[in-house]
Amino acid sequence: MTATPGNTNSATYALRKRLPGGRLGNALFSLGMVARVPYFGTILPLVEEMEPGYCRVSAPNWFGVHNHLGTFHAIAACNLAETAMGMLMEATVPTGHRWIPKAMSTQYLAKATTRLTAHAELAEPVDFSTITEGREVMVTIRILDTAGTEVVHCDITTWVTPK
Repeated sequence: MTATPGNTNSATYALRKRLPGGRLGNALFSLGMVARVPYFGTILPLVEEMEPGYCRVSAPNWFGVHNHLGTFHAIAACNLAETAMGMLMEATVPTGHRWIPKAMSTQYLAKATTRLTAHAELAEPVDFSTITEGREVMVTIRILDTAGTEVVHCDITTWVTPK
């Protein structure tokens, strides 16, 4: 990512930076995020790390995300991926630009029977100063179980334009 430092202060990212670090700050931020985007709340997300170019979000394995097999539902995993992608983009995209998800490609690699953690990263560096009309920006999300096994892999294409 090549956004100018100090140029990524979306209201969402600015709030995260103002809150304390550690579990308390993560929990407070996550509650605020769910208040703003209620659908994310269905997975009880915890934003553990958020910075330009990277975001880590976890979600517990509870009955509200279970499928008929008692494992983490595929669409709940997609919701976790989109949560991580959204917070990455909020921390990364300069305030002179906006973004929106455009497409998602998902691979379900293994049954998910534990808490899951999504690791979202930009697929390649982006020079936002060159985006004058609109450009696709790919975010890659690896979703791991507690043993470190990748159970879901998502590539989310976002559309970034100047405001």
